[in-house]
Amino acid sequence: MTLAETEPQALNFECETGNYHTFCPISCVAWLYQKIEDSFFLVIGTKTCGYFLQNAMGVMIFAEPRYAMAELEEGDISAQLNDYEELKRLCVQIKRDRNPSVIVWIGTCTTEIIKMDLEGLAPRLEAEIGIPIVVARANGLDYAFTQGEDTVLAAMVNRCPEKPPAAEGDKEERNAIAKLLNFGRKKEEIATSDSEYVDHPPLVLFGSLPDPVVTQLTLELKKQGIKVSGWLPAKRYTELPVIEEGYYVAGVNPFLSRTATTFMRRRKCKLIGAPFPIGPDGTRAWIEKICSVFGIEPKGLDDREAQIWAGMEDYLQLIRGKSVFFMGDNLLEISLARFLIRCGMSCPEIGIPYMDKRYQAAELTLLEKTCHEMGVPTPRIVEKPDNYNQLQRITELKPDLVITGMAHANPLEARGINTKWSVEFTFAQIHGFTNARDILELVTRPLRRNNNLKDLGWDKLVREETKV
Repeated sequence: MTLAETEPQALNFECETGNYHTFCPISCVAWLYQKIEDSFFLVIGTKTCGYFLQNAMGVMIFAEPRYAMAELEEGDISAQLNDYEELKRLCVQIKRDRNPSVIVWIGTCTTEIIKMDLEGLAPRLEAEIGIPIVVARANGLDYAFTQGEDTVLAAMVNRCPEKPPAAEGDKEERNAIAKLLNFGRKKEEIATSDSEYVDHPPLVLFGSLPDPVVTQLTLELKKQGIKVSGWLPAKRYTELPVIEEGYYVAGVNPFLSRTATTFMRRRKCKLIGAPFPIGPDGTRAWIEKICSVFGIEPKGLDDREAQIWAGMEDYLQLIRGKSVFFMGDNLLEISLARFLIRCGMSCPEIGIPYMDKRYQAAELTLLEKTCHEMGVPTPRIVEKPDNYNQLQRITELKPDLVITGMAHANPLEARGINTKWSVEFTFAQIHGFTNARDILELVTRPLRRNNNLKDLGWDKLVREETKV
């Protein structure tokens, strides 16, 4: 074996400068309004934006929505109407009907094109109506699907309070995470529990996750003696984490590069550059990196990870040796590809709408290491892929599974290619040790479906009907 064969192959990066073939980023409202319980989201755009929101979020019939659409008319676009007065009328109505703790203005493509000065209007209106107004740009011209959340959280970083001098003793009471973990416990028990933590600088985690996953990751770090001082976003806007210069921050999602930059530049925080806690391998690497920054020797992670892998063996048998191709949609592609390669798959190409090599540096390093350990070629990473070229490559490579946006799923299925919607990974619980099985449930579903069709002899009939 030559030296070249033993050395890990370097990642190959390309950029095709195609269009963003992704869901519109204003859809971040779908999960953020549910996460931040005292918020109200006002999307400022055209009827097209309203139709999209109606269709994208129409399935959430059991939740009372706390979002609305401010539709721009011809008079707005031609500057015949007063933007300030129109927005003031809407926000006063929102305050009267809902009385939220914060109103988030979501800018769209149209507000960018007609150059609406939302950042200039918001402070004046905020002072007049007495409710904080956070401005976030989530237009599809500049941002891909999940980057809408990134712009909202980056705007909220600037609203995080600095600890007042007299607030030291109230810090625990203010922390929503501490309240959740200490619910129903006596003060003596809480004091004993606090002694389990190692003395380390404050740590704030950022990224919108369901409450059960927030609790899981907080408890995983607690097992290592690490105390989470807060999460951004918090369950309530009034419980935003205290941020001071020198605090450490760590992200849980790969699409939050703008939020990370804002933490570092505006609030002088220290970013922990770790792989993201997706899959047991990523979760372990995430915890180990945080531990290493605080000088803590991690314990129990070998057994924890091995236990999770053993519990997924039934799924691993279905995908081991198969190939997966990512067309690019939600910026989770690098983390998911790394996890699936660790599961035994190969990945010839990872399409991704936007690639921040600095923020995802640790994830890219882990991807290279995983490919080398599993003995598979490293994928080519294509930023802003051209879909026409991608379809040609898919036809040549014939992957066993393509993870793609919804627009391309049916055409690929008609050509006999197994697909999975990438948007499902956005809304599923995929973070932490305990949710790794849920990722494989999604990935293997089309493969299991086709296996069942073959057993029943229906696969040929389905293909013929699709062609017709």
